[in-house]
Amino acid sequence: MSIRMLRTLIAVADHGTFSAAADVVFVTHAAVSQQMRALEETWQVAIFDRSTRTPTLTPVGRALLAKTREVVRAYDDIVPSVLGDDGLKGDFNMGAVSTSLTGLVPLATAMLKSTCPDLHVKLFPGLTTPLIHQVERNALDGALIAKPDMLPQGLVWYPIAVEELVLICSARVAGEDPVKILKEQPFIRFSRDAVVGSIVEKWLQAKKITVNDSVELSGMEAIYSMVLANLGVSIVPEPCVSIANPPALRRISLAGEDNPARHLGLVHRKDSTKSRVLREIALAMERAVKVGVFSPETIDQIG
Repeated sequence: MSIRMLRTLIAVADHGTFSAAADVVFVTHAAVSQQMRALEETWQVAIFDRSTRTPTLTPVGRALLAKTREVVRAYDDIVPSVLGDDGLKGDFNMGAVSTSLTGLVPLATAMLKSTCPDLHVKLFPGLTTPLIHQVERNALDGALIAKPDMLPQGLVWYPIAVEELVLICSARVAGEDPVKILKEQPFIRFSRDAVVGSIVEKWLQAKKITVNDSVELSGMEAIYSMVLANLGVSIVPEPCVSIANPPALRRISLAGEDNPARHLGLVHRKDSTKSRVLREIALAMERAVKVGVFSPETIDQIG
């Protein structure tokens, strides 16, 4: 048994098939199968149920997988714990909601790079719920997400920023009353698969506002373009780190004490061995929020 075999077992569990795992660990399908057979012979247990076309983990296999993740995490922490660098070098796999990739994440990553040059952050965009699952199963070291209603046990939430949700419309749309505009204009909806989309839907229902749905999108750039073309209005987060030349759209506050907002934060496992680098990432994100604008000038000032 080797640490490579244990990594392969994790890859099979995370990616669903031997073929997918083979691509991740850079071996052949046959090599993955041989490694899994070797583990079963070594441990004298059936890790996979092979009665179906795609082998699945047995109950014993799932229990062994949990212990395997712990062993691999401990192995990866051996050198950092001895050298005392607390992991401020090497790779860090971080997920991030796509809406943060135009401002907050690139600015914070540039700031992090200036203080931790040997740390290489690999970014994986996605929606909040899938990112949480990837952090939970240790496929990601951490993720910047919108705070969900509930967080699985074993995960830690660190708040980064609160982004007020605002109504956006083109300059051709008249008026300042967001409710009136929403009732009169086609509505470009933020995907309800995203936390933001569910926050918007809850607010609309609470206000008893019936909108005329035009299209449902998950990308901010696509929503901005549709609104800029005067094809409808939308409700989106006001980014905590704006880009230098934002689209020329009107932004109207959803005035009231119950303004909807998105809470952005960093989520990671409680038992993460990369606590130091997580602190550095959180600090970089907080610095980026204080700067507030992502532009060539702010990048030039880093360091």
